[in-house]
Amino acid sequence: MAPWSVGFVSLGCAKNLVDSEHLAGILRAEGIPLARRAEEADVILVNTCAFVGDAKEESLTAILRAGRWKQAGRCRALVVAGCLAQRYRTALPAALPEVDAFIGLDDLESIGQVVRRLERGAGRCVAIGPRPRKLFEPLPTRLLMTGGPFAYLKIAEGCNHRCAFCAIPMIRGRQRSRRIADIVREAEHLLAGGVRELNLVAQDTTAYGRDRGDGTSLPRLLRALGGIGGRFWIRVLYGHPAGITDELLEVMGATRQVCRYLDVPIQHSHPEMLRAMHRAGTAEAVRRLPERIRAALPGVTLRTTCLVGFPGETAAHFADLLAYIRAAEFDHLGVFVYSPEEGTAGYRLRPRVAARCVARRRSCLLRAQQAIVRRHALARIGTTDVVLLLDPPTRAVPWAVARHAGQAPEVDGETRVRVSRPAVAGTWLRVRYTGAEGYDLCAEPLA
Repeated sequence: MAPWSVGFVSLGCAKNLVDSEHLAGILRAEGIPLARRAEEADVILVNTCAFVGDAKEESLTAILRAGRWKQAGRCRALVVAGCLAQRYRTALPAALPEVDAFIGLDDLESIGQVVRRLERGAGRCVAIGPRPRKLFEPLPTRLLMTGGPFAYLKIAEGCNHRCAFCAIPMIRGRQRSRRIADIVREAEHLLAGGVRELNLVAQDTTAYGRDRGDGTSLPRLLRALGGIGGRFWIRVLYGHPAGITDELLEVMGATRQVCRYLDVPIQHSHPEMLRAMHRAGTAEAVRRLPERIRAALPGVTLRTTCLVGFPGETAAHFADLLAYIRAAEFDHLGVFVYSPEEGTAGYRLRPRVAARCVARRRSCLLRAQQAIVRRHALARIGTTDVVLLLDPPTRAVPWAVARHAGQAPEVDGETRVRVSRPAVAGTWLRVRYTGAEGYDLCAEPLA
């Protein structure tokens, strides 16, 4: 009888996707087959997210859907892993009897044993420790799930910040940074396999190395990655305003592989709101952030994230944020609606902002950002650039999908290139921008 196959449903952030890739690599190394689609698998593994209410709801919906596949289809067992399982390690197994196994964040490497246990009919398995402490090194067999010539490179796990709205430190534990040598080794393996863009991720990439106490830091890591040599991109995601040091900006400007791109969630602009969010130390950094980074890195692309509706946010607080966003002109902007998360410092804060008001504020910020994006896109028309080709054209889609250095995967839009010659994913194209459609750019290749 053929061994049971495993199919993935991976939810949440890029850091969680890396965990799914790690799990898939372990299964492949242990000879357990992987299904092309979750619904075709003997075992469905749902890697969950529990960051905010919407993410928890999405995770539960995916689990229940997989449970229906198990009831009506080929699926024989259902496994739940990730942040939701870790956060609700006691309540979730009791609430979801249709799930055959739960795996916590410190038990990911037991996935092969868990699948074989289920295949033997050994009964339900719950392997979830109370507080994550481990730091995994992905196997060379890590199976990329990005679908293109780019990868996420997780440089640290956990977080030492105590933001009043965020449950991540409770879920994933304190910060644990990987060794530079191990990260460089993984990067070399990914590049040898055809990856051309390394996106550095952690809960706070700018805090990388502080926990090690040996001088390890993000600037040192960037220098080491640049020392690999060759043509590829390094992109820094998930930074913290207070962590954007002069040294970091200097190294970014001096290391040719590093994209002039920074993703720095500010959350808010008003000092009172930042204080309430337990981010008071970022108030001065936030005010000076755009002009300071642009002065050090001309042509830089800036991405940020805002949080609206935090308890106590007044009309005046929001007006300050809106004015700041209009003046700062970030190239990319995400807006989250506050979600009260049990166990966080903000959970019991009052007054809560009415849901209707929060929705209006989010829409207002997004409309302001759309106007900024439009202006920036129009300014690009007629200029030239180098893009990384992700998907060649097909009969159904007559253009190639690419991204320029200022477009991060999944969140910043794409560049559509009209190509007349055969194109291969992972190659570089020199293009001229010809137009824009929403958050995407249009371009033509140069000879």
